[in-house]
Amino acid sequence: MFETLGFDAVTPRGASVMLGLVIGLAFGAMAETTRFCLRRGLVGAPAERKPALALWAVALAAALLGTQGAVAAGWISFDGHRLMTPDLPVAAIVIGGLAFGAGMVLTRGCASRLTVLSGTGNLRALMVLGVFAIAAHATMKGLLAPLRTSLGTLTVPMGEAISLAALPGGGALVTGLMATAALAYAATARLSFGRVAAGVAIGLLVPLAWVGTGFVLLDEFDLIAMESLSFTLPLSDTLFWAIASSSVAAGFGTGLFGGTIGGAALSSLASRRFKWESFSSPAQTGRYALGGALMGMGGVLAGGCTLGAGLAGVPTLSVAALLALAAIVVGGVAADRALNTRAASPAFG
Repeated sequence: MFETLGFDAVTPRGASVMLGLVIGLAFGAMAETTRFCLRRGLVGAPAERKPALALWAVALAAALLGTQGAVAAGWISFDGHRLMTPDLPVAAIVIGGLAFGAGMVLTRGCASRLTVLSGTGNLRALMVLGVFAIAAHATMKGLLAPLRTSLGTLTVPMGEAISLAALPGGGALVTGLMATAALAYAATARLSFGRVAAGVAIGLLVPLAWVGTGFVLLDEFDLIAMESLSFTLPLSDTLFWAIASSSVAAGFGTGLFGGTIGGAALSSLASRRFKWESFSSPAQTGRYALGGALMGMGGVLAGGCTLGAGLAGVPTLSVAALLALAAIVVGGVAADRALNTRAASPAFG
């Protein structure tokens, strides 16, 4: 479709950076305002768990309906997408998900939440993102790549069953059931209209990104990857672009990362929530660094973070994404119980 839009001064890749920037600005501002975070819904303070998880459920329902609506309209297709690989790398996904879940408990926030917090002046979050990006890049292309390759060989052949759309009733029925379940849970939390609207808006950013990169910017002569909300690959790509921009072009993920920090900064400054924060002790610094490394490695092995595999991955109806999200949840809850972080560690935000 891109070639019909009449753009002469920008390539599809350049346009994808601008799209990522816009979506990132919107996500950063809304996530900062609502404190959008799956970790908070799982292991946060008891009083805030249900509202936080309900907000995430609303966003997931909107992402499911929007994404599968775009599939039904013929705008996008996930055939051949990395989340639909017929040989399911079970070991890598499970180990990676567990590691990511443990890491987000150690750092008091997943990759997306830490990106938002970086925009509010939180230097702890910014340092963790640096460690995260290095660990992720090392797992994809560096020192830890052999580990990723070895675990990736332990697969289960799934064929067409890799997608829940292969179940009786097809994608429409599965989507309807999943969205209904998410909304039913959200209803029990009695969120305000404003928070429900914010959850829907955040969720709709997922299909907006899928359609934007996979349909609007589609150019058969200059192909770009179809992407949505995610922070594992974008953080790694942004690191690589920052140190080698003369030979590596920015992409959607780079724009998304920068936009998210910018949106969170604008929101926190406007509301006077911006505040410089740092570490209180060497022990805290070490714990957060370890958590960042676990998340960076785990996010690559699992194929995404709470957004990439969860909020954006589950709406593809990929079994791999569901397995990754489940492993992240189990890893986070198990780590929280083992370390008792709710009582012993200061909250990130």
